[in-house]
Amino acid sequence: MGHGGNVIHELMTDHREVEEMFARIQALPAGDERRREVADDFTIELVRHSVAEEQYLYPAVREHVPGGGDLADKEIADHATVEKLLKEIEGVDCGDARFGVLVDRIISEVSAHIRDEEQNLFPALAEVCSPEQLNELGERVRRAKKLAPTRPHPNAPDNKLLAAGTGLVDRVRDLATGRGKSS
Repeated sequence: MGHGGNVIHELMTDHREVEEMFARIQALPAGDERRREVADDFTIELVRHSVAEEQYLYPAVREHVPGGGDLADKEIADHATVEKLLKEIEGVDCGDARFGVLVDRIISEVSAHIRDEEQNLFPALAEVCSPEQLNELGERVRRAKKLAPTRPHPNAPDNKLLAAGTGLVDRVRDLATGRGKSS
């Protein structure tokens, strides 16, 4: 499953990639330095994915899906929970016991979020949007992910306002530190 196509295909591809990263981190022993690299990789992907969803997917859900406001609000609340956990793990050494606890919580939260989107939100959106609308949303999401931040910013007022400028700063920091090079 590659990137491209409609918004549902694009986001489900992201979901599978994150699940693969989760499997990789779970396969590594506690304290293994490679766990930090994998955590950085899934953090980058989850932040970019969340920003793109908040910019384009959830507004479309609000507009087109009956009861979409409640659906979008729930998904955004899920994002906020995960973003706080990602920020917390950023400051924890992979040899610290809290690292494993945080990994497990992130995996649990994200896995529940993925299930909810794939079982509820995506089918509801596919039912009310045309293939052309879904394809256009896919293009917008892909563009947004290219500019999105790569680090969690849970105290920022709005991911949509934050994206481009903070994304640039995050990518410069990543380049300087080598963060995210393993993916």
